[in-house]
Amino acid sequence: MSGLELRAVDRTNIWKLVKLSVSDEQRDFIATNTESILEAYTTITSGGVALPFGIFDGEQPVGFVMLGYGRLDDDDPSVADGNYCLWRFMIDKSFQRRGYGKKALQLTLDYIRTFPRGPAEWCWLSYEPENEAAKALYHAAGFRETGEICGDEVVAVLHL
Repeated sequence: MSGLELRAVDRTNIWKLVKLSVSDEQRDFIATNTESILEAYTTITSGGVALPFGIFDGEQPVGFVMLGYGRLDDDDPSVADGNYCLWRFMIDKSFQRRGYGKKALQLTLDYIRTFPRGPAEWCWLSYEPENEAAKALYHAAGFRETGEICGDEVVAVLHL
């Protein structure tokens, strides 16, 4: 895991990334990578910011992360304005419970703190209330719930 890195989704890695998946019990908690990449495309072509990345350990894809910047939707929480969103985050079922999630999340937050699309004070995310694994991971990284609900998901923020 020493070579863990984020790589922008492109024609050289897209097909490897769409093959990644979570376990059956996690499928209701997150969109597929195919759906996420399509959502990134439509966001970008509509003038929004979507930053989809593969998470790679050397040449092995182990996960996927997608970031947003600014308001992505009308029902986004107020913190969305001028801030980053950890829009999607997944580790493939074959690589879970091996420390990849924690390390990849830290790598992602380090990237966000370079402010690639503009300055920000917060990073926000939302997750299904039943997703205890996600909640624990995000809490360990410093995210805290705001009390807001986005769709049916709990909103949490991290001060950058």
